Amino acid sequence: MTGPRTSPDNLSSADQRTIRIGTRGSPLALAQARQIAAALEVMSGGACRGEIVTFTTTGDRLTKERLMDAGGKGLFTKELDIALDDGRVDITVHSLKDVPTKLPDGQVFVGIPEREDPREGFLSRLCESPADLPEGATVGTASIRREAQTRRMRPDLGIVMFRGNVATRMRKLDEGLADATYLAMAGLTRLGLSGQAHAIPLEKMLPAPAQGIIGVVAREGDLAKEAEEALAAMSDPAAEAATFAERAFLTSLDGSCRTPIAAHLFADGDRFTLKGQVLSPDGRESWEHEASIASNASQEALATLGAELGATLREAAGDALPAFS
Repeated sequence: MTGPRTSPDNLSSADQRTIRIGTRGSPLALAQARQIAAALEVMSGGACRGEIVTFTTTGDRLTKERLMDAGGKGLFTKELDIALDDGRVDITVHSLKDVPTKLPDGQVFVGIPEREDPREGFLSRLCESPADLPEGATVGTASIRREAQTRRMRPDLGIVMFRGNVATRMRKLDEGLADATYLAMAGLTRLGLSGQAHAIPLEKMLPAPAQGIIGVVAREGDLAKEAEEALAAMSDPAAEAATFAERAFLTSLDGSCRTPIAAHLFADGDRFTLKGQVLSPDGRESWEHEASIASNASQEALATLGAELGATLREAAGDALPAFS
């Protein structure tokens, strides 16, 4: 007969396996890494403990440039990818919306916990939504998706460049550098700041693919069994489904930081519905479509759903978007 699972309180530090967790050093990234470290210890019954190792990535050093002008999403993962390959860390923790659609060779997802609030958060001292901003007001953002969606909703609004972590962008707003800005509700919630923003319904503003989802990555076949099992146990089926469908959608559109792309997998009873949107950078044109699948569909079927939806929008847009060529 198998005995009760060992409690972390009954294990000494010498009995625990240390799992080195690579992460960016921003407050939000650290909050996410600590979430994984805590879950790792609980789900392993105390057999594993997380040790957080921080890195400053190329993306963190950007203060004025857009991602698309400096090299794209990989700027937030490059140093972590190298550290994982070099064996300096055992796993890396990422916000999946910042992760390129193809992981480095030999690296795989080993944990995808429950998705946090995927909606966009709107912050302004003037009003509670972009629709209510006064004519000619300015919105601060470095995201070409948010810029295109804003211009589509309100062509009269001005856009100013906002880069930096959550605290930096909130400070810039307080300093009057813009009348409003956006921050992902997921990040605000993880930092205990959700009350600072007004959530925009998904029906009014689709988020970036995989927004609100954390991905844990390891070298394939290289992770200790206790840690691998614990990370698998903390994974959430709905978050996994959204990851496969939304990232496949992005991949099929050759999604880079040069193309405004939004997507979200909605759950409705025994069905999933993937809604996707592609916009011209100026927001004047928008292509939207959706497709459904059974909620018990395989990972391969979900990826196919995303790829086919992306192909549909790519065909609809034709030569309108340079990134599609």
